[in-house]
Amino acid sequence: MSARLPSWAWVTGLTTGAIAVVAALAVQADQGTKPTAATSRPSASATADAKPSAGPEEKKPAAVPADSGTGRRIVYSLGQKRVWLVDASDAPRRSFVVWPGTVSPDPGSYTIGTRTEATTGSDGVPVEHIVYFAAKSGISVAFSNAVDGSSPPPPAPDAKTGGIRVSKSDGKALWTFATAGTTVRVVE
Repeated sequence: MSARLPSWAWVTGLTTGAIAVVAALAVQADQGTKPTAATSRPSASATADAKPSAGPEEKKPAAVPADSGTGRRIVYSLGQKRVWLVDASDAPRRSFVVWPGTVSPDPGSYTIGTRTEATTGSDGVPVEHIVYFAAKSGISVAFSNAVDGSSPPPPAPDAKTGGIRVSKSDGKALWTFATAGTTVRVVE
């Protein structure tokens, strides 16, 4: 006559075996290749009349312009078509290239006023994370990103647009950082 194992022993043995298999698979998966998401980011060599091309993630962010003030702020370089999110200790937390509109703010210091979660841009594209900070010639100037993540088409030569388009992930970061009252420093 053979001895029967109690059911709790079978359940314990099977559970222990399953945990061992899952742990072994997890170790194997951790040693394999990691998937990476393809991102489309504006290129630093963009011109005012052309869309930036997609490029790889930057290895070392560009330095914050020396003449951009101090403290927690957003820095927007007209010449570099780049934005920096700078914390209170003057350390850049994020930097990214943007697609400017046809109306640019004058160099100087501005303050974030109105923020709008979503609307339709002057180019007819649904946009979100709109952060207004200036006006020039009756045109509001604001950062935003396309809801679908697309880059803007080249504006018509006679169009007056103040939207400064950013990528979707940069738009979300900017929206979180750019609370009402945040300083925006525009430099050449």
